[in-house]
Amino acid sequence: MASEQKSVSVGSDDTAPWYSTVAASLLDAGDRTKRVLMYSTAYLVVIAAVEAALVVVGLSLPPSPAPLVVALLTFAVYAGDRIADVDADEATKPGQAAFVRAHKTAFSVLTAASYGLAITVSVTGGPDALVLTLLPGAFWVLYASDWLPSLGAYFRRLKDVLVVNSVVVALAWALTLVMLPLAFADAAVTPAAAALFVYFLVDRFINTEIPNVTDRAGDEAVGVSTLPVVLGVRRTRQVLYVLTATLAGFLAAAYAAGLLPAALTAALLVGSAYTLAVTAAVGRTDKQTRLSVASEAKHLVVFAVLIITLTLGP
Repeated sequence: MASEQKSVSVGSDDTAPWYSTVAASLLDAGDRTKRVLMYSTAYLVVIAAVEAALVVVGLSLPPSPAPLVVALLTFAVYAGDRIADVDADEATKPGQAAFVRAHKTAFSVLTAASYGLAITVSVTGGPDALVLTLLPGAFWVLYASDWLPSLGAYFRRLKDVLVVNSVVVALAWALTLVMLPLAFADAAVTPAAAALFVYFLVDRFINTEIPNVTDRAGDEAVGVSTLPVVLGVRRTRQVLYVLTATLAGFLAAAYAAGLLPAALTAALLVGSAYTLAVTAAVGRTDKQTRLSVASEAKHLVVFAVLIITLTLGP
């Protein structure tokens, strides 16, 4: 009997080793951190700052607060958009919607504070920098709010209109990313800057439509027209192939015409190849959300290639 009781006692000891508890805690902390970075738009803030730095380095501009202002604007605009769309995101992004609802007050305060700080810093760059800082907010009002009620429910928001929605987003950020560093440097718009603007305009359009594949069902349910909703996933993928290949051809032509320096051209072409690889997986993976993040993170790779090329170059 004693032997049997001892056996039961030993077999029922489920105490986990201390290192298993530590590992589980670290994994849990990592998962929470990942959710915060994703749902709060913090990862987009880092990417936007790197994109602005890419412009500064690629155009050989002096260091300036432009990346900081772009980062603040990115948080303010995207956090504000997530607050405005929290109801629509319930179906396709329940985790994100729940996070935004739980921290809505903090989001609202930080959104206003970020935009206010961005405006304050932009004043040091002169009137052009101030106007460019106000631009993303103005575009967001046109994009996301019901400012055209007289045209009926279908055209109440530019966000609902096919192609126009993605073009508005692309135009706002292309102008901000390229022109704000120029404004802080008090530099003229050069052919290289113009070519870089075209690059970001087309690239942002592509990067706006790739996440729309994930949001297809939700967008269709609330009447938002995107390429995946109207054309389907396969044709959307084909359209993005054409746009990416055309953009790569434009970059090569700009370099041949002497508009873009070699290091910047090489880095941007790596970005185009990266986009083609991501586009090839659109609609062909069950990890579409991760694919969208990979697409958005492209310029981390592009910036690294640019720095390496400049460091190793003559």
